[in-house]
Amino acid sequence: MDLPLGTIWCIGSNYAEHAREMGVVPPASPTVFLKPASAVLLSGGTLFLPADSRRVDHEVELVVARAKDESLLMAVGVDFTARDIQERDKAKGLPWTSAKGRPGFAALGPFVPAKFPVEFSVSVNGRVRQKGSSVEMIFSVEKILGHLETVYGMGPGDIVYTGTPAGVSPLAPGDRVEAVLGGGVSRLAVAVSHPA
Repeated sequence: MDLPLGTIWCIGSNYAEHAREMGVVPPASPTVFLKPASAVLLSGGTLFLPADSRRVDHEVELVVARAKDESLLMAVGVDFTARDIQERDKAKGLPWTSAKGRPGFAALGPFVPAKFPVEFSVSVNGRVRQKGSSVEMIFSVEKILGHLETVYGMGPGDIVYTGTPAGVSPLAPGDRVEAVLGGGVSRLAVAVSHPA
């Protein structure tokens, strides 16, 4: 992407099977949350697990953005989530920021011109844990972007994590996470480590 990073928009519960595995009803409109820029982790980096969490899950996602010429771009991403912290905060009615916004919790591969439908997957230590396709989304990329632009307004450099399919699972120090989009047009790999 040829623009400075703007807002990191994220869509929750955008795949019916994932909503079911999380025990929630699929939403009637996009569930939106944000991540700080400090959460971005580029391919080749290391995810340091937070000391105050006992379970960090991977969530592979299609990430989209607009180029300067307004054309649509896509990349593979992994939304890391401190699941125990998320469940604790949800029970208290608190936002998800503490569970979703830690350093490195928004892994991101390189952007390429978008072409849909597109499939994506994540492997941990060489074993595929999640697979998904843009056709399985509850809210399409077009609907997500329309919602964000209408309700919030989007700016240059904004990127959108569009939701994860079923199959999220926890990570451990020493794991290697690899995600692939569109047969390899966008890839990322990160190492998982003990807290820094």
